[in-house]
Amino acid sequence: MKKIAPSILSADFSRLGEEVRAVEKAGADVIHVDVMDGHFVPNITIGPIVVTGLRKLTSLPLDVHLMIEEPGRYIEAFAQAGATWITIHAEVCRHLRQMVKKIRQLNVRPGVVLNPATPLRRLSTVLDEIDLVLLMSVNPGFGGQAFIPEVLKKVEQLRKTIDRNRYPVEIEVDGGIKLENIGEVSKAGGDIFVLGTGIFKTASYRETIRKLRREIEK
Repeated sequence: MKKIAPSILSADFSRLGEEVRAVEKAGADVIHVDVMDGHFVPNITIGPIVVTGLRKLTSLPLDVHLMIEEPGRYIEAFAQAGATWITIHAEVCRHLRQMVKKIRQLNVRPGVVLNPATPLRRLSTVLDEIDLVLLMSVNPGFGGQAFIPEVLKKVEQLRKTIDRNRYPVEIEVDGGIKLENIGEVSKAGGDIFVLGTGIFKTASYRETIRKLRREIEK
């Protein structure tokens, strides 16, 4: 099933609990949590304590995207906080397969993230070990950026590889996704669609998610 994953990076943090409950009620499938350390990306967001709070608020899967330089130091904390998925960037992991196995051992679903310029071959040693590949369709660090269209070809190539080898891996796409392009991303092979401003800056979350699903299903 194709999934909609609102990113709380674009939510109103003064009423985060209400925002999360609102998108869940509106039909979201996953809550996407962007963790930034001010080093790997030029922004700082949240830590495990917020994930602990979110876990108490919703029964939806928590998709924790670690945009940090040393993910190995914090994986256990986010696992204990209640993460469903933890995705780590291939760009910062020298021993990627080892890190993926560590996430799995903590009873969390592991995923690997690739920035727009990072080639798919970085996944070659882990595609049989992970549940999720997150393809960034913007350069990570800030919300509200425009979708990089060249990433569509990357999604298509990865879809073919996964299907050919029958890997039980979902493709998630994050960055600049909106009503006008989500259909293309779905057709290319995306399974999970992360939207921040594309949901949280709209007047009706329910209506927005309904329209997004309609585009996905075309």
